[in-house]
Amino acid sequence: MWIQPEEVLLAGALWVSERANPFFILQRRRGHGRGGGLSGLLVGTLDVVLDSSARVAPYRILLQTADSQIFWNIACGSSRKEITEHWDWLESNLLQTISIFDNDEDITTFVKGKISGIIAEENRPADSEEQEEDSGKFREAELKMRRLFGMPDEEKLVNYYSCSYWKGRVPRQGWLYLSVNHLCFYSFLLGKEVTLVVPWTEVTQLDKNATLLFPESVRVSTRLTEHFFSMFLNINDTFKLMEQLANIAMRQLLDNEAFAADRSLPKPCKTLKNVSALKRDLDARAKNERYRAMFRLTQDERLDGHTDCTLWTPFAKMHVVGQLFISNNYICFNSREEDLCQLIIPLREVTIVEKADSSSVLPCPVSISTKNKMNFLFANLKDRDFLVQRISDFLQRTPDSSWGDTSPLALIGHSTSNIHSASAGSESISRGRHYHPGLPTASCGLLQLYHQDTPEDLGPKAMKEKMKEESWNIHFSEFGRGVCMYRTSRTRDLVLNGIPECLRGELWLLFSGAQNEMATHPGYYGDLVEQAMGLCSLATEEIERDLHRSMPEHRAFQNETGIAALRRVLTAYAHRNPGIGYCQAMNIVTSVLLLYCTEEQAFWLLVALCERMLPDYYNTRVVGALVDQGVFEELTRAFLPLLYEHMQQLGVISTISLSWFLTLFLSVMPFDSAVLLVDCFFYEGIKVIFQVALAVLHDNMDALLSCSDEGEAMTILGRYLDNVVNKQTVAPPTPHLHALLTSGDEPPPEIDVFDLIKSSYEKFGTLRSDVIEQMRFKQRLKVIQSLEDTAKRSVVRAVMTESAFSIEELEELYCLFKSKHMTSCYWGSTSSAAERHDPSLPYLEQYRIDSAQFTQLFISLAPWVCGGHTPTLAARLFRLLDQNQDGLVNFKEFITGLTGMYHGDMTEKLKLLYKLHLPPALCPEEAESALEATHFFTDDLSKGEEVKDGGGDSEDKKEDKVKDYRYYLRMWATEKEPKKETIKDLPRMNQEQFIEFCKTLYNMFSEDSSEQQLYHSIATVASLLLRIGEVGKKFSNNGGKKSVAAVEQAPPLSAPEGAESPCAAEQAPPCPPPPAEEAESLSGECQVIGALADAHLEDEDEASVSSYSVVSSGSLRCEDVADDDDAVLVGERRRGSTLDADWSISFEQALASLLTEAPLVDFFERKRDVRSKMAACRAQRAVERQTSSASDHELTPHTV
Repeated sequence: MWIQPEEVLLAGALWVSERANPFFILQRRRGHGRGGGLSGLLVGTLDVVLDSSARVAPYRILLQTADSQIFWNIACGSSRKEITEHWDWLESNLLQTISIFDNDEDITTFVKGKISGIIAEENRPADSEEQEEDSGKFREAELKMRRLFGMPDEEKLVNYYSCSYWKGRVPRQGWLYLSVNHLCFYSFLLGKEVTLVVPWTEVTQLDKNATLLFPESVRVSTRLTEHFFSMFLNINDTFKLMEQLANIAMRQLLDNEAFAADRSLPKPCKTLKNVSALKRDLDARAKNERYRAMFRLTQDERLDGHTDCTLWTPFAKMHVVGQLFISNNYICFNSREEDLCQLIIPLREVTIVEKADSSSVLPCPVSISTKNKMNFLFANLKDRDFLVQRISDFLQRTPDSSWGDTSPLALIGHSTSNIHSASAGSESISRGRHYHPGLPTASCGLLQLYHQDTPEDLGPKAMKEKMKEESWNIHFSEFGRGVCMYRTSRTRDLVLNGIPECLRGELWLLFSGAQNEMATHPGYYGDLVEQAMGLCSLATEEIERDLHRSMPEHRAFQNETGIAALRRVLTAYAHRNPGIGYCQAMNIVTSVLLLYCTEEQAFWLLVALCERMLPDYYNTRVVGALVDQGVFEELTRAFLPLLYEHMQQLGVISTISLSWFLTLFLSVMPFDSAVLLVDCFFYEGIKVIFQVALAVLHDNMDALLSCSDEGEAMTILGRYLDNVVNKQTVAPPTPHLHALLTSGDEPPPEIDVFDLIKSSYEKFGTLRSDVIEQMRFKQRLKVIQSLEDTAKRSVVRAVMTESAFSIEELEELYCLFKSKHMTSCYWGSTSSAAERHDPSLPYLEQYRIDSAQFTQLFISLAPWVCGGHTPTLAARLFRLLDQNQDGLVNFKEFITGLTGMYHGDMTEKLKLLYKLHLPPALCPEEAESALEATHFFTDDLSKGEEVKDGGGDSEDKKEDKVKDYRYYLRMWATEKEPKKETIKDLPRMNQEQFIEFCKTLYNMFSEDSSEQQLYHSIATVASLLLRIGEVGKKFSNNGGKKSVAAVEQAPPLSAPEGAESPCAAEQAPPCPPPPAEEAESLSGECQVIGALADAHLEDEDEASVSSYSVVSSGSLRCEDVADDDDAVLVGERRRGSTLDADWSISFEQALASLLTEAPLVDFFERKRDVRSKMAACRAQRAVERQTSSASDHELTPHTV
């Protein structure tokens, strides 16, 4: 590429001149390409170790002048082809022009200006379209990565690091390249080259550890091996980036979502050295995720910036040190000391932002006022003016809301009524909707609905509940109420003591962040219900099945009001998020939410649970719950090592934890007790569930250690959880079905749920959310890869009964098939990956490939190698296998095609080959008359059927009415039974299809060791089949004027064996023209000859041409083609539309003819080994890398 001219003082150091003229020199870097000796090895090693190869391309062009010792570097290239193009351009465009200059300085100025102009012209479209941000050095490193590892332009480099790769016990110093989809390493030391490419989707474990052998190293594990990297300048930064990229790959395996760069990322003030735009993007994503998790914000919230400051806390009468965060919709504050103070201010609530007066006590303060009359004072801000300006900018983009944030319960009626008043304004119309404000569950929770008629309880439990309410009211008056409330350690203490029933819905919304989403999406739930209700899908069927299993013991779900509300919420969410749809356990959690919240509140709480607080818990494979199950096992090993070993032997942890986490203990603990854990969960997150689970195991440690089997351990834990009671509840006791089923003769002692929660905080309160997230990442890699392995085994088991491949072969083929699919996810394809991957489908049909990918696999794996004709044959097989015509083929269909080619008997192989030359495999573009032939063979039949149908129309109708419905059921069952296709079921082949069939056979034999015998055989078979077709045509015409005997008496079509060369045929005297009745059959033979000649002229070299001509002239009558003019005429007729439409053959005739030739029988009965093909397919990637890195597409250097 052209570069801005740079001064070079020593032109000969480390470079070899290859071309020169009076003004320019083309040079090659020592150690690059072939040769170079010891100096080349040393230079190549230094380039790799010192990263010179990233900064210096292996080729360059220098500008020189006669009187100057200074050279100017004006162009560089990664290959000789690229640099030669620049050299040729200079010679043809500049050399003659600058030769007329008298002054060397003028020459230098002119050339530098010309090169700068070319660079500016080349960069102009790139600047307007993409706004390139990467530095020049980084772009050179990216080009080097693509050249070394054979990566396409779609593969984007994120960052690269100098490090050592441990190969055995020897460290190899080199460069680690981290791209979006691959981890790559390259090293070249004293002639020893090491190249490593690991797709992120194959990584099963990432660890950062320090051992005696590998100090401060990163271990990258795959299914087959482990790789160790060490000696990083900043190992923490490298490891974090590795984690991010591996996480993106796991998300790709889980959801099939390819990585998409963030185009809205703000540009830096200046180009950052060695930091790519993708690296900035990933860093911003990591910060956004931490920010959203810290304050429970929605997925679309993006952090704009943060700064240190102090917050005045009126409740403590002190300034709290912490950080202020600004995003597009929120201003948030978090104290430096944990749990001291946290604050969330939605911009929709802000009324005034102003700069207060500075003083020595309160420097650079900013005051923020909200709609609910709260005032927040931030001070010690470094850049106050800029901060106020950013907040003002975001406020201008924030839509104004007409209601406050003081009463979340009033919010729903307000939001839904807005929509109804705007659209209809009439309550009668709104009541026609499935969800409207008039519904009982639209204004209050089910518990309040069923308790409103009960007399007031004045007992001690009720008085304690009143005291809890009063405590919260005092807290609200002191710390604020609603989203803008100060959240402190006192707030957490109140939550741990239990939230009053009347405040539970409001506080769940507040602590989960669901209230923010509900406030910014007024009317969304009502519209969603209208769209979803009435639709039928797999999710709605499962919802209907589980509705009456959702807390059937509670009176709220023993009537249609509760059931209908639950149906609406679950159906609306399934419609909102089809990727999750509905999963078992969602009904239990949602029913509890409906007890304390309105329908709309319950819906938004469900959104917060499924999409933020319990990520991936409720998808089809419950990946999130399996991940947390692995985290729980790891925590058990850390905190309870003795119990962990015993429980692993029994296999209990994996059994119990799934139900505990999926339902937040609601299905295994009495309702009144479990709902207190839900209170803590909405405030603290998943950390509380882990703490309580560990406390349960700790309390039962002695009993569990004495267990001898899994059933006994399950019984102990089940009875313990059944007897966790809430002695402070004022609600009537709800019977717990699990307790009724597991209670024994001697009831165990009761456990107070408050004591259990307190114990969990005392013993395991050191758990941190960031540590849990780190453990989740490690487990996510294991879980998703184990699920992929399970899917592979399931697919292989399903396919092996219908395939003759071994299990190992099927597993390897599945990996190759899946890798093709995954490659298209990040390198693009003709159809989007999301359309081709559907996790809801059975494992067998989840991964599908399109025609282009199928062709690549066919070329690599198919035993029928047809040279340039192979892609055509692959496209035909793809159309044949694509039975539903959606342009995609799944693994089972792919294996069906391969099995027929590798393991079918001769009849099966020939049947497959025969079908590849009939519709739908043979498309109309390949055989123009295929459709006409199909119509021809069906016209007579359809006409006869029409006559028959027209005659007895009325009688048939009468009979149909009389027929019993069981007759139709039998008919339907017969149609559904799989019918095994026989050779008699195959349609006949017309002349154009037969010519394509002969072409394929010819190409198939071109690389065989016995190709001459095979050519002779196929020519004989083609001649015989042409005669058979002519005979069949006479029969189809009801015995024309010529009898079969006349055809049999025709001269034989095979020449004597003594014909050795085409010269003898050319020197023979011309024969008299054939009789009229033979002309048709001879023209058909000539068409086959012409087609084969065309095929071999397209695909074969001169040796093959001569061998073919000997065979064809010896086996077919040369008199049929009188001279060159006749041959041309035959070719024109073959390509035109004058083919014999009456001519056809059947598969039985083709099979019988092919069986007469022993070379053809040997060819098709020969056993083929798919393992060698698969090994070659795996090695193909390495071969491509070697080819691209050698850069010897190179032209022979010119001598000067």
